[in-house]
Amino acid sequence: MKKQRIAAAAVLVLACAAASAHPQTGGAHTHGFFDGFVHPFTGLDHLLAMLAVGIWSARQSSAQWLPATFLGMMLVGVLTGVAGLAIPGLETGIALTVALMGVMIAVAARLPAAMGALMVGAFALLHGNAHGHELPEAASAMGLLAASALLVYGGRMLGRVSPALALKISGAAIAATGVMLAVA
Repeated sequence: MKKQRIAAAAVLVLACAAASAHPQTGGAHTHGFFDGFVHPFTGLDHLLAMLAVGIWSARQSSAQWLPATFLGMMLVGVLTGVAGLAIPGLETGIALTVALMGVMIAVAARLPAAMGALMVGAFALLHGNAHGHELPEAASAMGLLAASALLVYGGRMLGRVSPALALKISGAAIAATGVMLAVA
């Protein structure tokens, strides 16, 4: 059973790379469902943040609702972006969410449920706001949320089946990537 879970997690990780192979084929950017669905797979910051939220949530006690919190607040963030709300330092903030989630995984940090929900919700608001500016149509938002759910719940599965040491190393790599994105 454990080997099947590891194989399923590996398939999810590999699917991420395949999904970003041909975004926006052709010259037109239609803002449709497919555009929204592909978008999280094509940006390293969003991809890592969503996987990291899932991984970290799997190691929190009584926090099975953290992925749903992330997705709900991401929708709120999308709506703020579509409405034109500009958040100062948005891209740096998004990169720092990646770094912080990586650190949380690397040190196996546990937070009280309310604090974890607040943190994950704030991160989702930033990511959603950026996506709302980039993909303002309803169909693209639905695609974005569908892909985000796959990534977050895929990360959650990885967090459940991966050995603790592998998660700590992955968390450190995610944190380092977040820092590099923040200073780039």
